[in-house]
Amino acid sequence: MDLKEALTELRKSEKKKFEQSVDLVINLKGIDLRKDNISAIISLPNIVKEKKVCGFLTKKSELIKTVTQLDFPKYRDKDALKELVKEYDFFISHISLMPSVATTFGKALGPAGKMPSPQLGVLPNEEDSTIKALLNKISHSVKIRLKELSLKVSVGKENMKDEAIIENALAVYQGLINVLPTKKENVKSIMLKLTMSKPLKVEIK
Repeated sequence: MDLKEALTELRKSEKKKFEQSVDLVINLKGIDLRKDNISAIISLPNIVKEKKVCGFLTKKSELIKTVTQLDFPKYRDKDALKELVKEYDFFISHISLMPSVATTFGKALGPAGKMPSPQLGVLPNEEDSTIKALLNKISHSVKIRLKELSLKVSVGKENMKDEAIIENALAVYQGLINVLPTKKENVKSIMLKLTMSKPLKVEIK
């Protein structure tokens, strides 16, 4: 079945007391995870959920939670650092602070896949307009990093229109295909599911 048919079928399932996510599951083959370091930042046409963003900046910003260089020493405490990394989905940084960010926060942010990156997270300046533009980009983005041969990405919520969910699913699929060693040949199967439902096998052409 295609994505539209799968969504129609999934919407027939029993309603839960909370709003379920719509997840795209892509199972892969022919990839050596030890050799192939596969990651990408994919831009979604439609926002799925608001992301919590923290900024390493030279001065406090009213737009986001800010950690200035004066605050860095307190994050030498492992518990404080762990809490910070857990609380926020994305971290951004002014370019001048990146070496210090790498030294102080790298060991925690790196493994969590949350280190500010040139593609999505490093600011050339701290003007409100620059920060707002980056926050907008982040709200439409999803980071993928392959740790196993199955990737699950939230592409929507139950209350979103089918078209919006399908657009997001196609963007994730195409974004992943672009970074796979042998493109579509690496795809074993694709499934769509709600948080609490069984997955339905789908085809994307």
